[in-house]
Amino acid sequence: MIGRLKGLVVTVTEETALIDVNGVGYEIYASPRVLQNLAPGEEKVVSIETLVREDMIRLYGFPSENERQAFRLLQSVQGVGARHALAVLQVLAPSELYDAVTAEDVTAVARAHGVGKKLAQRIVTELQSKAGALAGATGEVYSLAARKKAAEAAPSDPVLAAKADAVSALANLGYDGVEARKAVARAAESMDSPGVEALIKAALKELAAA
Repeated sequence: MIGRLKGLVVTVTEETALIDVNGVGYEIYASPRVLQNLAPGEEKVVSIETLVREDMIRLYGFPSENERQAFRLLQSVQGVGARHALAVLQVLAPSELYDAVTAEDVTAVARAHGVGKKLAQRIVTELQSKAGALAGATGEVYSLAARKKAAEAAPSDPVLAAKADAVSALANLGYDGVEARKAVARAAESMDSPGVEALIKAALKELAAA
């Protein structure tokens, strides 16, 4: 199975990129976030997940090994195929997916195109037993530095940023990280485009009521 490609980007479409490796062209499927960082004429290295079906062999490309692992774990959830997994990773970096799973933040997962509330709930529920594998992909535990790196690679989202800042503030106040993420997730469900301060106040009420 192909697990990694290093070559010249030839063309990029809405769903795929063609990469020339020593004269052989490989068509890879990827999320829009990944494809926008692939430009024709550039040499790139991509991690590859090879999916084999009776009627096809398809390559999926990722900028890192931990994202490839997250893609694989997502597909272990009943009803989640490659398209759904890519959609989730389009809106959530692996570290953010880990946070959403541990905080039971169904709303964050449901932001993915084509992923409804019911499927998002299943993803969160089934991945909770695999959170360790998600957090430890490629041996990387999500330290502050790792989270910063993942956030820089992910699309900017003010709501996700506000949630992360609120969780960090609650942790600094001495609250358990998992409980803080759950409280922030519950608080955010009833708020439209919440700011950090509002999230912290609402989350503190959630924690007090728990």
